[in-house]
Amino acid sequence: MQHKGTKVLETDRLLLRRFTIHDAAAMFHNWAKDEQVTKYLMWPAHKSQEVSREVLEDWIFHYGEKDFYQWAITVKENGEEPVGGISVVSKDDSIKMVHIGYCIGRDWWHKGVTSEALKEVIRYFMEEVQVNRVESRHDPRNVNSGKVMQKCGMKYEGTRRQADLNNQGICDASGYAILAEDYFS
Repeated sequence: MQHKGTKVLETDRLLLRRFTIHDAAAMFHNWAKDEQVTKYLMWPAHKSQEVSREVLEDWIFHYGEKDFYQWAITVKENGEEPVGGISVVSKDDSIKMVHIGYCIGRDWWHKGVTSEALKEVIRYFMEEVQVNRVESRHDPRNVNSGKVMQKCGMKYEGTRRQADLNNQGICDASGYAILAEDYFS
């Protein structure tokens, strides 16, 4: 892998960029405080804008690292305000793998925004960072998250029973991945 860090990525409708400290209010109001959004996530809904600010401070601190990937998802027609985030939540350089996580505000559900963001992140990792595997997982009760992965060419690899933990407690984990050989064929 040739780590390049969180570079600006662009699609027809989206701009994926680094978060700034000025994004705290939008992050809090657009998705982080919403318990419906965080229902199947591993972090609890933020109780205050200050919590969002502290999370952003940590991410901003790490942007200097070439193997740190954390994007704000912005919809161009809405300006600079982030509507969600997409990131590498874990990686394994020895097998050239990144594991992607994403979250988007409820007002942007079912509009193709998350799929468009994930597709561009997959492109970036395959073509620029030169990974061999991009993977993700979801709680099978969160069916729409799996649909996002499928739309982006990721293949279902199975469900591990009671193998994860989220805001609902111990849960199953449905895994998806796309390999470089799939992507480039």
